[in-house]
Amino acid sequence: MILQLDPANAVPLYRQIRDQIRQLITSGALAVGDRLPPSRELAQRLGVHRTTVANAYADLTADGWIAGHVGRGTFVAESPQAAKPVHPESRAAGRGTAHPSYTATLENGYLWSTLFADQPADDPLDFLMADVTAAADRRVISFTTARPADELFPVEEFRRATSDVVRRDGRTLLQLGPSDGYPPLKEFLRQELAREGIQAGDRELLITNGCQQALDLVRKVFLRPGDNVLLENPVYPGAIQTFNGGGVRCLGVPVTEKGVNLEALETLLNQQRVRLLLLTPSFHNPTGTTLSLDARKRVLELAARHQVPVVEDNIYSALRLRGRELPPLKALDTHGLVVHLDSFSKVCFPGLRVGWLVASEPVIERLRVAKQATDLHTDQLAQAALAEFCRRGLLTKLIKRARTLYRGRLERLEAALAAHFPEGVTWTRPEGGMSLWVTLPAGLDAGALLYKARERQVLFAPGRFFYFQGTQPNTLRLSFPCVKEKQIEQGIEVLGGLIKSELRQRRPAERETRRRARVALV
Repeated sequence: MILQLDPANAVPLYRQIRDQIRQLITSGALAVGDRLPPSRELAQRLGVHRTTVANAYADLTADGWIAGHVGRGTFVAESPQAAKPVHPESRAAGRGTAHPSYTATLENGYLWSTLFADQPADDPLDFLMADVTAAADRRVISFTTARPADELFPVEEFRRATSDVVRRDGRTLLQLGPSDGYPPLKEFLRQELAREGIQAGDRELLITNGCQQALDLVRKVFLRPGDNVLLENPVYPGAIQTFNGGGVRCLGVPVTEKGVNLEALETLLNQQRVRLLLLTPSFHNPTGTTLSLDARKRVLELAARHQVPVVEDNIYSALRLRGRELPPLKALDTHGLVVHLDSFSKVCFPGLRVGWLVASEPVIERLRVAKQATDLHTDQLAQAALAEFCRRGLLTKLIKRARTLYRGRLERLEAALAAHFPEGVTWTRPEGGMSLWVTLPAGLDAGALLYKARERQVLFAPGRFFYFQGTQPNTLRLSFPCVKEKQIEQGIEVLGGLIKSELRQRRPAERETRRRARVALV
């Protein structure tokens, strides 16, 4: 069974799979009784998450095209009605219980898709989170997830900090706390913000459950169905997942080697009524690019002229590995339009899920109320343990060690790329952060490359997961903090060999195409 997926197509990937299998059945290419590949196997072949294939199979089962049999597999049904589930209103006569076949259908998960509020597209964040488990296998060389190297974690020091705050304030910490955050942690953050040039009062700071919740709160407070939000394209998949919901219209601003394209940004602001702009000025995810000081000032000028709030994603800024420090947008903001977002997740302990938002007092108050309705407050013990960890100077030491380690790994990665990648492959030169962006020669597909790389125990993130429009399938992201230098060399050598092999296979086809073109001209 051969399927061809087009990530650039607006049709979700699971629907592409569903429709192609249905076409194979109706054309006779798949006959009654033919066995379909297990969802995990087909997902690996296609380079998508297993859930994507499972959703396609669920739709086909619901429509009667295929039937699943426990312990045997999934097969083409005898007719479109053979596997069709009984309608929910079909009840056993005289009783209020569901028909047995309908109950079985629910238990197997085949009908649930008809009960959900919407139909999911392929979920890039789900793919990246799934890599957390895959990367635990030491045989795997994974460049997929942008997260800290856990060998840096000072576990014993953190344990002592946690024990001390529990011993001192345990009864208070295990009670409900203030929605805006644990006061000692807020005080520490205000001091750190002041060092960056950001003067924030206590009521201008809100503690969140990491940056993902911060983005979700911003969406809830600022955006209504039909509103336009400008996002960098490509962008962090969590932003796509957050802002694609609720009927919000996402408009993409291209990212160049110098960061967001300012001409395109200005054009969109002139042409569209924009309610919100999300930017990562320092070490953009996924490209690793950084906006210059002049570009930052220009962004703020445009935002002020059009009265558009700017959400500044600042979570990588502490990880500057080379070059000079640049002030965050919030430090340059004279109009009060910047909502500054940051987190501990990229510098230490992402599992604790502690981040923060800085904005003017009226904005923080609205965000606080939205957070209170969501989860009351961020985990008190996590906040207190982090506050004590920071008070002891341990965060400063950890960041210093991380910068040294990551700088070495970035330099090793760049050297390996230069040594093993063929001519025609380009990549960004980040000054910090956790990732760089690779562009393959036109015509190569990073998704197909991933399928072959996975067989050799090497993983990366295909570029299509970071686009929400105008996907460029010949791009990919390499994240380096969690990959030891020896593994970096080995993994890039594998990828380089695969790319060279793909290019060799293309040459005969290209020569034949040129030959036919010459013949046609004659």
